[in-house]
Amino acid sequence: MESTDWVNLLDKKILVVDDEKDITDLIEDVLDKDGFRKVLKAYTGLDAIKMSRELLPDAIILDIMLPDIDGIEVCKKIREFSFCPIMFLSSKNDDIDKILGLSSGGDDYVTKPFSPREIVFRIKAQLRRKQYDCSEKSKEKQQMLFGDLKMDTDGCCVYKSGRELELTAREFGLLRYLAENPNKIINKEHLYEQVWGEDSVGCDNTVMVHIRHIREKIEDDPANPKLLQTVKGLGYRLVKRDS
Repeated sequence: MESTDWVNLLDKKILVVDDEKDITDLIEDVLDKDGFRKVLKAYTGLDAIKMSRELLPDAIILDIMLPDIDGIEVCKKIREFSFCPIMFLSSKNDDIDKILGLSSGGDDYVTKPFSPREIVFRIKAQLRRKQYDCSEKSKEKQQMLFGDLKMDTDGCCVYKSGRELELTAREFGLLRYLAENPNKIINKEHLYEQVWGEDSVGCDNTVMVHIRHIREKIEDDPANPKLLQTVKGLGYRLVKRDS
């Protein structure tokens, strides 16, 4: 096994999702030989979502064609609570399928038949990139204050008066983007494209629902928000006042 200083492979959990057992066994074998000792396997989309939520894998290898729900929908569901790297496997080589996969929240895309060694290389690259991003954020000590609200973007945590709030991945993504652009009015379409990574057609209700849920968690009076404000006809802004 090659020397890998940037990450402890023994501690990294990789979830492999494919309805073909031969493929999951093959990927598990090559990952194990390269030092990944915690390989999880799922054979349906619903099991993949359940395992992702409960076991919190560090990376996911996800087949698009599954017997219950397709990998695109699985990815969208997982992105509601997890930021871990997701690499798609597909028997299709169409650009449209690749775009759908990446726009749904995927980080990489490999076409079958694939080289097992390529899978390992790409997973390591994704983990390396994630660790680099985290270390850079840690150096910058990314903490943003908005009144009694504190955002720790390194740890993906939000605190209100010292108490940690339970936010979904999408809610945190929205709040973080607004926090990175304090006092700026940002329309729903732009928010959707930045946080969901998809075209904004038909996004109005989706963004509104998430904004409402965020207000219920961060505002003292959600019906009369002081932090996360609506600017009628224009969009939303997160208010930061000079102390």
